[in-house]
Amino acid sequence: MLKAQDIMSRDVITIHCQTSVKELANLLSTHHISGVPVVDDAGKVIAVVTESDLIDQSKKLHIPTVITILDSVFYLENPDKMEAEMKKIAGTKVGDICSGPPKSVAPETTLDDIATIMAEKNIHTIPVLDQEKLVGIIGKKDIIETLTS
Repeated sequence: MLKAQDIMSRDVITIHCQTSVKELANLLSTHHISGVPVVDDAGKVIAVVTESDLIDQSKKLHIPTVITILDSVFYLENPDKMEAEMKKIAGTKVGDICSGPPKSVAPETTLDDIATIMAEKNIHTIPVLDQEKLVGIIGKKDIIETLTS
């Protein structure tokens, strides 16, 4: 059975929270990748940022539905979600738009477990960590290429 260490990309490109969104877009486009781990100054993975995070910046803002009863406003949806969406849409730095903490796998994680995590959690990019040290990354393209070879 194939494991993460067999299919992961070992030359991992990382990015910091303070990097601009424009620089991120250029990085993803230049290297033809769909996401990168976000690391702190010590190199610890704190989040993942993907093409989806960039696309979210261009979507329409969904205003929560409210009802008013006797001068009281009741939200039918979570207003915190709208606040998070607004922050993401207005974000100029990677730290504003990234998703964290990330789901990660160990080098010994099997291919079917990785595929299950990606499908069930709707994840496109998974860091491979060996005792909190980044050793690789797996994207959906890596899984597809493995299945075709």
